[in-house]
Amino acid sequence: MKNIHIKKASFYATAIILLSACGQVKNSQQDEHIAMVERTTFTHTTSNYSNNRLPLLPQHFMKLPVGSIQPEGWLKEYLIRQKNGLTGHLNEISAWLEKKNNAWLTTQGDHGWEEVPYWLKGYGDLAYILKDQQMIDEAKIWIEATLKSQRPDGSFGPINMRGDKPELWAQMIMLWCLQSYYEYSNDSRVLDLMTKYFKWQLSLADDKFLEDYWENSRGGDNLLSVYWLYNHTGESFLLELAEKIHRNTADWTQPSSLPNWHNVNIAQCFREPATYYMLNKDSAMLAASYNVHHLIRRTFGQVPGGMFGADENARMGYIDPRQGVETCGMVEQMASDEIMLKISGDPFWAENCEDVAFNTYPAATTPDFKALRYITCPNQITSDAKNHHPGIDNSGPFLAMNPFSCRCCQHNHAQGWPYYAEHLILATPDNGAAVALYASCQAEIMVGNHQKIKIIENTNYPFEECIRLSIQTEKATEFPLYLRIPSWTRHASLKINGKSAETPLTAGQYVRIQRTWNNGDSIELTVPMHLSLRTWQVNKNSVSIDYGPLTFSLKIKERYVKRDSRQTAIGDSQWQQGADAGNWPSFEIFPASAWNYALVLNKEDALKDFKIVRKNWPDNNFPFTQESCPIEIKATGRKVPSWKIDEYGLCHELPEANAPKGEKESITLIPMGAARLRISAFPNTYE
Repeated sequence: MKNIHIKKASFYATAIILLSACGQVKNSQQDEHIAMVERTTFTHTTSNYSNNRLPLLPQHFMKLPVGSIQPEGWLKEYLIRQKNGLTGHLNEISAWLEKKNNAWLTTQGDHGWEEVPYWLKGYGDLAYILKDQQMIDEAKIWIEATLKSQRPDGSFGPINMRGDKPELWAQMIMLWCLQSYYEYSNDSRVLDLMTKYFKWQLSLADDKFLEDYWENSRGGDNLLSVYWLYNHTGESFLLELAEKIHRNTADWTQPSSLPNWHNVNIAQCFREPATYYMLNKDSAMLAASYNVHHLIRRTFGQVPGGMFGADENARMGYIDPRQGVETCGMVEQMASDEIMLKISGDPFWAENCEDVAFNTYPAATTPDFKALRYITCPNQITSDAKNHHPGIDNSGPFLAMNPFSCRCCQHNHAQGWPYYAEHLILATPDNGAAVALYASCQAEIMVGNHQKIKIIENTNYPFEECIRLSIQTEKATEFPLYLRIPSWTRHASLKINGKSAETPLTAGQYVRIQRTWNNGDSIELTVPMHLSLRTWQVNKNSVSIDYGPLTFSLKIKERYVKRDSRQTAIGDSQWQQGADAGNWPSFEIFPASAWNYALVLNKEDALKDFKIVRKNWPDNNFPFTQESCPIEIKATGRKVPSWKIDEYGLCHELPEANAPKGEKESITLIPMGAARLRISAFPNTYE
């Protein structure tokens, strides 16, 4: 992890964050106060957006209603590729989304369980963001059926019994779909359904509630939905239900162990104590979520890319960067980072989200978003359909790019980029706005005294250092604007309407700009990027190379081999009747150049001989391929002949530091997210 910092838990219990200025800039027409702050103002007083109701603690940031932010640039291109790829067409090709006899569309249905809400969670939000009426209409079919499925007792959706205990996991996901739909439509039926459903949950005996494996691990998702409804209705029984959910959910507060070691559960469930913290106000709960995050990374996450090695499950003895993580784990980690950012205000979570989003997640899919991999690793030199067990924990063709790599990731991947887009710009409790994740977009947001403005952001971040913003407003309005200063930058600078701010910008904090904003006001934030080196001591002192938020991998020539996806899919992935599998092939990817290089580092200045090479921005606005990435690094390497493919068909574990090495060669490094095959944690030699 980059710049891991563990703060005392008591710090996060502080109810008020003092906004003492480090400096200020005077404007001839108005006072303009610029200050560095560690957090936003921690208060319930917001008047533009609903923060948590009392007695819940307020959040530091509030998400805007879905559709308020319109992505531009490479992020918009990603969303369009999702629409044209798996996300937009799974309802036509996945057997689990086949409408005939679907359990979400009829009381007698025999398929659909988690797959429908997993897919709809991303598909619906994508539809609302892109304002695609055809997709909106498709989402509405499933939403309407869900709303009509509620039974007299309050339960809804498919009935899955585990003996005499109802299984509730799939409903947890669908609740998130309904919440997004409500943001889009203001359809009061959502509130009615959730109210009746939660009263039914409250009526269940504790020994029949959240007992199954998945729902027991992931009760925090249910808890978040209870808070959401409470913030809309204020009904007190919901707080009683919140307590019941927490005491029946797996215990994620243990100091040195976890309830289970499944990668998706860890990425998704570590946020539960922090979620409960908003109700019980015990800072130990917030600290527990930090602890789980740091625990899994100290043990299994000594690798670049923001994730950890747990290919199905984290296993002692399997910590090498050849261990990967499910695509489900990536998108759930991103969602958790976004939630933790809102709860804590800590910019650390925004940085981890970017780390996963830029470096790990893009390589998990083909560039056209028509196939994905179940497992993606920091060091991965094959992406074939063979069984690599026990080198990875799963038995089956889990490394191939396949539209049906596994039915969970096949459907759940859809949430990654839409949810990311929804968190680019957030509302703050002091009636301001915060730019927390950087990407080109246009956002409509209420600020100040109920004034609607538009914030236009223009940048090619993370591939460039400059973030440009402009304000569109019908009348002058005063409000604070927060900009996150990444922890990895040095000498960041700020200009407002072309005038440089004198306030020094502190890395790892927010700059808070309080002023009266006029139409056309402009902001330019520059966050200089520098080459940096991370050493992973527990993994043979291997190193990774960063440039700003980007981690770099060896450029390996990739040879794609097209396969029939029906032959390379695992058993629980099934085609819908009538779907043309020929339009949705799978691909195996093999290395067509050497991959077993150690980096040559300078004894006096490790990165002295590394050279940044900038290239033109791609015409297709998609920088996450070998051919289109606009930045490379030239370096020197030496082959390590003993570092070979092992008996499981994987790149062998990292060689010892003193392993014999070949002659010096010029090598090229590319952004990790653009490398479907990659070496990202390198053996090295200092010369």
